[in-house]
Amino acid sequence: MAVSTNDSENEGLISSINITPFVDVVLVLLVIFMVTAPMLVKDILELRLPKTQSGDGQMMQTLGIAVNKDGNILLNGQLTDEVGLALVTKQTLSKNSQAQAIISADIDVAYGKVVKVIDILKTAGLEKFAVQIEREEKK
Repeated sequence: MAVSTNDSENEGLISSINITPFVDVVLVLLVIFMVTAPMLVKDILELRLPKTQSGDGQMMQTLGIAVNKDGNILLNGQLTDEVGLALVTKQTLSKNSQAQAIISADIDVAYGKVVKVIDILKTAGLEKFAVQIEREEKK
């Protein structure tokens, strides 16, 4: 009977198992579950929300305002002037006091033009607005 007492051969085989393919498969499955899980939950949840007497039933309305490099003002994609901007802002606020605006301006637009648009919005009574920016990539 030949009995091997050399344990180093057995340890070498066990310690050299490559787990890289296993990790790859697990990560692929994780990505698949992360992508499909929100779709499954959306279809499963059928909620009937309770109705109340109190609470704010108004939806927040957002005005999209853009100023292109020529200084033209676009309100929700439609070309308008300063008077039209003020008029639509007042009409929107009369329907929804929670309205807000997001202002986008081309990088070449004069600072004064953007300030003028903000002034028109504030004069019309709009209190909530934001200036849209694009974050620079860090190098």
